[in-house]
Amino acid sequence: MEKKQYVLGTYGRAPIQIERGEGSFLYDTTGKRYVDFCAGIATCCLGHCHPVVVKALETQAHKLMHCSNLYGIPGQEELAELIVRKVVGIDGQVFFCNSGAEANDGIIKVARRFGHRHPAADGSPRFEVITFNKSFHGRTLGSMAATGQRKIQVEFDPLLVGFRYVDFNDMAELRAAVGKETCGILLEAVQGEGGVNPVDAAFLRGVADLCRERDLLLMLDEVQCGFARCGEMMGWQAVCPDVQPDLISCAKGIGGGFPMGCFWVSNRAIDAQGTPLASIMTSGSHGSTFGGTPLACAVSKAVVNEILRLNLAARAKILGEHVRQTVEGWQFPCVEKVRGLGLLRGVALRPGSFAVPEGKTPAVYVNELCRNAGLLACPAGADTLRLIPALNIPEDVLDEGLSILRGVLSKLA
Repeated sequence: MEKKQYVLGTYGRAPIQIERGEGSFLYDTTGKRYVDFCAGIATCCLGHCHPVVVKALETQAHKLMHCSNLYGIPGQEELAELIVRKVVGIDGQVFFCNSGAEANDGIIKVARRFGHRHPAADGSPRFEVITFNKSFHGRTLGSMAATGQRKIQVEFDPLLVGFRYVDFNDMAELRAAVGKETCGILLEAVQGEGGVNPVDAAFLRGVADLCRERDLLLMLDEVQCGFARCGEMMGWQAVCPDVQPDLISCAKGIGGGFPMGCFWVSNRAIDAQGTPLASIMTSGSHGSTFGGTPLACAVSKAVVNEILRLNLAARAKILGEHVRQTVEGWQFPCVEKVRGLGLLRGVALRPGSFAVPEGKTPAVYVNELCRNAGLLACPAGADTLRLIPALNIPEDVLDEGLSILRGVLSKLA
């Protein structure tokens, strides 16, 4: 018996109840099987109930689940080293939290402290972070204010001050927006929720140059793009690997389905004395009760090592190109193009090419048709269907899901 009346209605839930998962398949309470092209919104990067994840959970749960950050946690230190050396590949330090929104709140705090330590010419603190229209950075008060989508901010005013939004990939508008209060620029390598819009390489390089020119922090939201999703260990590396970020927020794929997030802070010198950026976050400046628990770190370490062992970044690049070529090869009038990188793909639906029921967007409608046919995906904006399967999805299962998608789109065509 459903008891949804006891759950706060903040989600537009599908009319199914998921009971169990295995690999890239999910099963509802009626026994119906679905090919999963959603993967917990890019979170279950190794699929469902992967043996590596289950074993790490079981082993650590018998040893120690939580003890608080009042003490040193060996697994946390080992995971931080793994992220710095094998994922980011740039010297820095890591703070562990529980979600992408928390991670983004964290890097906003670092940017504001930097703006106080490096004030404007008149001595006033810099606190403004420039973000982009159609971006998504979370739903806490801070990350929501950073998000360039008014629809998630309605009736939560007054928002946290200190954010300005400009158009994505527009260098002229970005340069014009930088003012004396600006301390950082925050962007996604691929805007996932906003429509699967990749950053242009020239634009990302231009943002990095602008940050150095104006003494701003380059802040990258890798919550959905990171951990091999876009064909490299970090999304920005798939676009412009020579860029050197100052702050990176991470979550989703870092835990393989277990609640986990973190942010990375560069150790680059920020003044003539050689002060590392990471050193400005001192004891008491930030914290999280459940951030980096022994249990979360054990699971995350197992997940990251499995991604590296199997070179799933390279696999995501190959399979992502297969998805693009396959869907565009159908040449359906309802499909405009396939955007994205790696296994973060968006099927852009051509406006007006098919009838949509009143009150629904094209993406929501097509997503419903896919679900009814046995394929789980998710919308990204009004006109884009997002495909984000597990990084280790078997090729025959990937093709099975694409076959279901073809059947749905062919009827629209």
